[in-house]
Amino acid sequence: MDSNKQYHNLGDKPTRLGFGQGLKEAGQRNPRVVALGADITGSVNVNLFKEEFPGRFFSLGIAEQNAAAVCAGMALSGLIPVFTTYAAFSVMRTADQMRVSICYNNVHTIIGGAHAGISVGPDGATHQALEDIAVTRSLPNMTVLSPCDANQTHQAVIAAIEKINGPVYIRFGREAAPNFTPENTPLVPGKGQCLKEGEDITIIATGHMVWHALQAAYTLEKDNINARVINIHTIKPIDKEIIIRAARETKKIVTAEEHQVTGGLGAAVTEVSAQNYPVPVKITGMPDCFGESGEPKELMNKYGLSSQNLEKQCRIMMEQTP
Repeated sequence: MDSNKQYHNLGDKPTRLGFGQGLKEAGQRNPRVVALGADITGSVNVNLFKEEFPGRFFSLGIAEQNAAAVCAGMALSGLIPVFTTYAAFSVMRTADQMRVSICYNNVHTIIGGAHAGISVGPDGATHQALEDIAVTRSLPNMTVLSPCDANQTHQAVIAAIEKINGPVYIRFGREAAPNFTPENTPLVPGKGQCLKEGEDITIIATGHMVWHALQAAYTLEKDNINARVINIHTIKPIDKEIIIRAARETKKIVTAEEHQVTGGLGAAVTEVSAQNYPVPVKITGMPDCFGESGEPKELMNKYGLSSQNLEKQCRIMMEQTP
């Protein structure tokens, strides 16, 4: 992507739709791709695959642990299984099966974590996956993808199936969100993207928060604060080079994610910086608490997951550090 480009919203679009479209395309390109559902196929847009390939779709009902184990067996048999449900269940409920059946065997299985983050809204705390990055990135052999919009989610599915050999977790949301990355731009696993150059401070974001990071940076620019914006769509393996370069060149980092401040993107960025080029890092995310029921925008604002709060955190860091 062009780091000097001004990004514009191409129209709000749910990242779950990008996932469904990517899965359908992957199925058209590879007959070994199969999909597994857990009774909410339409909610996660896997119905697009089911309608085109009814013989390659398997509904296992509300039995997520069983589905994860079945995925391992399918993968060992030469298929490429894609299992998708709400992230609160596809990750948190299947942790043992992911660890032992999928990751220990290092089989090529794609786990889709839909409805991730606080922006799930009215479904409330039980359905708002805010710990899934911490769980999945701690598992050996697991690749963790967190695309920023619908177009990139589409490409994340293609990359997970065609460019990665082991287990992959793809995190995506429910609500329509700004779709701003160029269509059909391939996703390169493990390589972060500098969307905007800057030398004063760096905002490193993932998922829906990337758009908010860009908006904060554009506002800061009006006051001659030049913020760099980096999209980390691959949480694991993380792009150490782009983080170390940002730390060295801007000396200050703010991270942003729809996830707990513990164990997520901010933790991963801090680990890289602390071990290679230590600089102050402000982690912006859920402050070690559960979410609640409410409208997505209201919840995002309440918990500081907004462009306005990112702008504020950047200004505070600019004042506190040389």
